[in-house]
Amino acid sequence: MDETHDTVAVVGPGAIGTALAARLAESGRDVVLCGRGRGAAARRDVELTDDRGTRRVPVRWAADPDDVAPARWLVLATKIHQTPSAAPWLAALAGPGSLLVAAQNGVDHRERLAGVLPADRLAPALVYINAERTGPGRVHARYTERELVLPDDGAGRTAAALFAGAGVRAEVSADFLGAAWRKLLTNVVANPVTALTGRRVEVLREPRVAALAEDLLRETVAVGRAEGADLPDAVVPETLAWLQGLPVGATSSMLQDREAGRPLEHDGILGAVVRLAERHGVAVPATRTLLALLSALPV
Repeated sequence: MDETHDTVAVVGPGAIGTALAARLAESGRDVVLCGRGRGAAARRDVELTDDRGTRRVPVRWAADPDDVAPARWLVLATKIHQTPSAAPWLAALAGPGSLLVAAQNGVDHRERLAGVLPADRLAPALVYINAERTGPGRVHARYTERELVLPDDGAGRTAAALFAGAGVRAEVSADFLGAAWRKLLTNVVANPVTALTGRRVEVLREPRVAALAEDLLRETVAVGRAEGADLPDAVVPETLAWLQGLPVGATSSMLQDREAGRPLEHDGILGAVVRLAERHGVAVPATRTLLALLSALPV
């Protein structure tokens, strides 16, 4: 018998996890936010600030995998390097009728989460919401024309319907490989540059920084093409223009982690590009340089 509950379990109460949990709970979904943060077990809601103002949204919190039961919907919203620590949560939450939405960075979601659930019940998700954690259970979300991209398959369409029902702009892509590399392009620029400079995305509007960003983008495009992604030349200026057009004050997850003294996601983002470049014999000097600098930062 399927004992999976019609609950949305969000694993990872960081900026993205909190923002998605709030949007889903606002739509009437039963949401449990899973994480071991200090005081998590005592919380009963989250606070979301966006273009509609600030409001508190009731959600359930769980501080230990022993406190949860299999859920119909699993949303993994941790950083790439935190995936192993999420394994006990996923093991406790995955049931016969579960669907896992991997709302993480990178281009290897399926490989990273192989074994958690069958492939036809895993939906990689590319998140474009610019979310800033402003305190425990509190998040400021900034939206652009795109919020969530999923693959155009059974799991992706099912997950897209879940989020669309919560007012999230969720779209499906028949070329998810290309979509994932396009999202990675934004991450190889915005995350390391803001983390290293200690500045928000406006720094990308400065000419010398923009020139560095173009180098990073061209290198990543070359690696993506070697991996089989359809990435035309125009994707470089398009991506840079999109980043430069982000709202003033928009931040990055890596900058937030550096400011908070948390480990950075540089290996999952830049390190992945370097490793794939080595596999294909593609030169990526700018990417290697930024990876070395990020690796040398004190934690």
